[in-house]
Amino acid sequence: MDSIKMKNELQKRLAHPERTFEYDRKNDQLRIEHSETGKGITISLPGIVAKWQEQKEKAIDEIVYYVEEGLQALKGDAELSGKEKKIFPVIRSTSFPLNTNEEVPFIYDDHTAETRIYYALDLGNTYRLIDEQLLKKEQWDEQRIKEIALFNVRSLSTEMKTDRVAGNTFYFLNKNDGYDASRILNDAFLKEMNQKIIGKMAVAVPHQDVLIIADIENDTGYDILAQMTMSFFASGRVPITALSFLYEEGELEPIFILGKNKKR
Repeated sequence: MDSIKMKNELQKRLAHPERTFEYDRKNDQLRIEHSETGKGITISLPGIVAKWQEQKEKAIDEIVYYVEEGLQALKGDAELSGKEKKIFPVIRSTSFPLNTNEEVPFIYDDHTAETRIYYALDLGNTYRLIDEQLLKKEQWDEQRIKEIALFNVRSLSTEMKTDRVAGNTFYFLNKNDGYDASRILNDAFLKEMNQKIIGKMAVAVPHQDVLIIADIENDTGYDILAQMTMSFFASGRVPITALSFLYEEGELEPIFILGKNKKR
C-alpha cells in the first residue's frame, strides 16, 4: 500500500454526491470538502499508510469513521447555550493549527512547551473545537468557556489500571471518551496521585485516548516510560507528544531521555 493507493481507497469509501476531493501531491495530503460550504477535513496520507502496515483494514476503518464524523459535525450549526455540560478541554501538540481551515482562530491556552489546550463542544461520537466565530455568535466570552471546561473535566472518571515493571509502577487511564489526555488538567487528581508516588512522578499524554502516570523508582523506569510513550504515540489516532513530563510542586516539566539510563 502506498499513498496513491490509499488516496484511491479513501475516495472510494468516502464518495458522496455532496463531497469533493483534492489531492495535494507535494504534501501528500487528501482534503475532503462539502461542495456547497467548502468546509472539510485534510488528512495526511503517510501516517495512515504506516498504520495500515500494522493494522491493515482497521487503520482505514478508523480514518473513514473519523472523517465521516468530522464532516457531519461541520455540517451543523453548533450551539453552546444549554450544552454547558458538553464543553471540555482537549490536549493537542503545539504543532496543531491555531486556526480553522477558514482562518478563524480557535480558542486555546498554552500548557507546556509540548502541549496546548483547546476547547471542544461534545457532539456525541465526535466534537467541534470552539473558535472565535462560535463565541461571537453565542455572545460568550473566553473565560466562561475555560471555566466551564475545566469544571467538567474534573467530573470525569479517573479510575486507572496499574502495571508493575522492573521495580516501577505505571498507571494507565484509557476510557476512550476522547478526553483521557484531558485529565492531565485535573489538578486535584494529579495531586492525589502524587501522594501515592514513592519515587519520582512522571506523566505522559502520547495521544488523546490515554494518560500515563509513572512512579519512577529507578533509572530503568525512565527507559521503560520512554519506550512505552513512543509506542502509544506511534499508534494513536490523535498523537500529542512522545515526550514525558516530570511532575514536581504542581508543575509539569518535559524530560528528555537520551538513551539507557540517561535523562536531562
